[in-house]
Amino acid sequence: MPVSPSSSAQAAREALAVRLTHLRKDAGLTGKELSARCGWHPAKTTRIQKGEAAPSDTDIRAWCCACGAEDQAEDLIATARAVDSMYVEWRRIHRNGMRKEQEDLYALYEQTAVTRAYVSNVVPGFFQTPAYATALMSRFTDFHGTPNDISQAVAARVARSRFLYEGTHRFVVLMEECVLRYRIGDAETMTGQLQHLLAALPLPSVSLGIIPFTAERVLWPLEAFYLHDGARNVVETLTAEINIVQPRELADYRRAFATLTRMAVYGDRARALIDNAVNALR
Repeated sequence: MPVSPSSSAQAAREALAVRLTHLRKDAGLTGKELSARCGWHPAKTTRIQKGEAAPSDTDIRAWCCACGAEDQAEDLIATARAVDSMYVEWRRIHRNGMRKEQEDLYALYEQTAVTRAYVSNVVPGFFQTPAYATALMSRFTDFHGTPNDISQAVAARVARSRFLYEGTHRFVVLMEECVLRYRIGDAETMTGQLQHLLAALPLPSVSLGIIPFTAERVLWPLEAFYLHDGARNVVETLTAEINIVQPRELADYRRAFATLTRMAVYGDRARALIDNAVNALR
């Protein structure tokens, strides 16, 4: 069973805290002594050593200087930045709008040979129509209160669909049936999106499985996740994007994907579920 998707980031943060603690001990300093040399309250040192607070670049340089280990500062800063990139809040990612993130994702998909995606909430970005993407991004921007550059972001998101038709990219997608029924936009928008899914079904690059409402749940519904060549997993929560690279957790998600695969229907049975959703809109 997959563990909390934020555990990779927390484990890495704790590992950084251990390295800093060992640095202090190797220098023969107490927490109070190090805090005095750094010019901050001892409580800050305690929070950093427990992995409860993320040290800034300046904090790490001060810590290393206090311990006489200036030569280790840059390596520790690089480690801290890697930890910071594992768990990133949407408000931070979209602080200047959504276009930049969509362009970064384009580059990621361009480099990915096989994308394995499981969704339980919305249609994956590479399958989205412009109208569906616009409706979804509008709600996302309104909820998080981030800058509105939706038209540019939609263009960047829809551009990813070219990989369905070009190159040797493969997309193995598992979708809960509820995704077909959740109304994103008006009836016309949803109808167009569902018809687009029907058009994608026969593509050689696509394997689309739908997990019916009636499926016996061997594994409960999960938050959406995207496995890129099995080496990186991106989990989407309400508030953040979580990048998982820890081998043990990647193995858990690959196992979860395999389990969910056995619950899905394909081909004509999948097409029938999509047709039913289209007919319900009429």
